[in-house]
Amino acid sequence: MNATDNRTSAGVRPATPADVPVIRDMIRELAEYEASAHEVRVTEEQLHDVLFGDHPSAYAHLATAGGEPVGFALWFLNYSTWRGTRGVYLEDLYVRPGVRGGGHGKALMTELARLCVARGYERLEWSVLNWNQPSIDFYESLGARRQDEWSVYRLTDEALATAGASR
Repeated sequence: MNATDNRTSAGVRPATPADVPVIRDMIRELAEYEASAHEVRVTEEQLHDVLFGDHPSAYAHLATAGGEPVGFALWFLNYSTWRGTRGVYLEDLYVRPGVRGGGHGKALMTELARLCVARGYERLEWSVLNWNQPSIDFYESLGARRQDEWSVYRLTDEALATAGASR
């Protein structure tokens, strides 16, 4: 695409099974941007199962330009005990560099917000790396606010196995 193509109207649609390879490619691109490509383990088969298997536990939407996927949002449902409602946790939002600034990220976020409102979900949440100022600026331009009073914790790999073996 040339520089003017990134200003085309952003389209968003739910992902289909045929989109799994391009979603997998964009997951790798996102990980490369975050200097974490070595951590990507997901296979197309795993992605297909979680999105389209017998018991889907995650969902994806694609941003398109000229009919071609240029970004994605991968999300799943969470639950707020305080509010008593479901919400959406946005696991990944990614727009390919050549089309950033064309409204694709906003279109994906708008679609997720619309989905929350339509379904009575009261939260749309996500995490962003502290150094990723362009993304922080983008999210804040939408009205999102940082939740400074919370810290993210994670158990993986050996620490998870050890904790799971404890009694």
